Amino acid sequence: MSQIKDLTTGAITGVIIRLASPLIAASFVQMAYTMTDMLWLGHLGSEHVAAVGAAFFFVWMSNSVSYCTKSGAEVLVSQSLGSKDTQRAIRFADHAVRLSFLLALAYSLLILISAPELLSFFDLSQSIRQEGAAYLYYIIPGMIFGILNNTFSGIIYGMGNSKIPFRILIVGLIINIVLDPLLIYGIWIFPDLGVRGAALATSLSQGVVFLLFLRNLFLREGFLKGCKMRFHWESDLLRLIVRIGLPVTLQNALFAFISMVLTAMTAQFGHIAVAVTTLGGQLEAISWMTSDGFCTALGSFTGQNYGAGLWKRIRQGYYTSLSIAGSIGLVAGLLFLFQGEFIFGFFLSEQESIALGALFLYIEGFSQFFMVAERVSAGGFNGLGKTHIPAIIGITFNALRIPAAWFLVFTLNMGVTGIWWAISASSILKGALLSVWYILLLHSNQRNK
Repeated sequence: MSQIKDLTTGAITGVIIRLASPLIAASFVQMAYTMTDMLWLGHLGSEHVAAVGAAFFFVWMSNSVSYCTKSGAEVLVSQSLGSKDTQRAIRFADHAVRLSFLLALAYSLLILISAPELLSFFDLSQSIRQEGAAYLYYIIPGMIFGILNNTFSGIIYGMGNSKIPFRILIVGLIINIVLDPLLIYGIWIFPDLGVRGAALATSLSQGVVFLLFLRNLFLREGFLKGCKMRFHWESDLLRLIVRIGLPVTLQNALFAFISMVLTAMTAQFGHIAVAVTTLGGQLEAISWMTSDGFCTALGSFTGQNYGAGLWKRIRQGYYTSLSIAGSIGLVAGLLFLFQGEFIFGFFLSEQESIALGALFLYIEGFSQFFMVAERVSAGGFNGLGKTHIPAIIGITFNALRIPAAWFLVFTLNMGVTGIWWAISASSILKGALLSVWYILLLHSNQRNK
């Protein structure tokens, strides 16, 4: 099949860059979905940003749910193709799609039933919580499509092909960018929907992305052409998908929950602090999304080469990815340290918000390289099928953010900056420990030098 790319041959640097570049671009496209909303809503005021920021945690949780099937499909499809068992790869993909459909329906039903109660977790005004609930209702279709789209992406990444998802996501971004101002402000014939318009624009764009993925995977010469999608499960395949994907889902879901707790602590300092933390987190995604692209690329690369038994190539792929992504993390860190006020000025007009945002970026600037190192190393572990190791490290140090933030805020009286310092310090520790662990693992295996 022409969609499948062999990652077990060719110059390693070229293979990694060709695979990672569309992935990085696709990650920034995903970030741009939210940043576009924040950009337009920011001009309506910080309260609208706070409403979407609170609701966004539950959108984030839907992405966490999708990692079960996305990661399982990516790893198992890549390993099967590396060992030249294409039919087994197709069966893994088929099971991942069906499971993701069930997960999407279950999660969307939860949001539909309990959105107001979920948002009451945050100590925000009633009007802000109502706006956040409205955002969630309108974005439910987008979350369903998003879970399925992430699974489709994982399948294609496992095939060693990162260009197809990138092209599809670009179409979705363009639609989202066009619809956002029309639906938020009520331009031309469109109604003035505010935060509801931002959610509806995302849902519509995700729906188009879903249709394009279906076309590429199930029609023409698609990888899953001919699959009947019958609900007949092969228990051994399903168990493997869950075993690989569940640790990643738990890590991301707990990360989202911990972030919710920290945001609730942040809310004690006012809605401006919430808006700054929300927007600052999106800006920090410059490093996160770049490293996430290399994480996915390295996972696919490692998976195929692990299936083929090429350990020397696995080691070289890791060091190549770390050197490239680490350089980007260093540059991002320097920008945050010295240009924070300039960066925040693009998104908010209130001087108090801009000054506080610059302080947020300064604190987070110290951790950007280590954040990148953590994600790249996680990609290596994922490709080997050892998704539980980065999950253990991530869950442990993310959980420690809560007592650390509490101590810094309420014992040392550092205010909201204590929360940000707790986040930055844990990122540094996670990145350092996971990188050392993976390097030791690589060099403990001397096969195929």
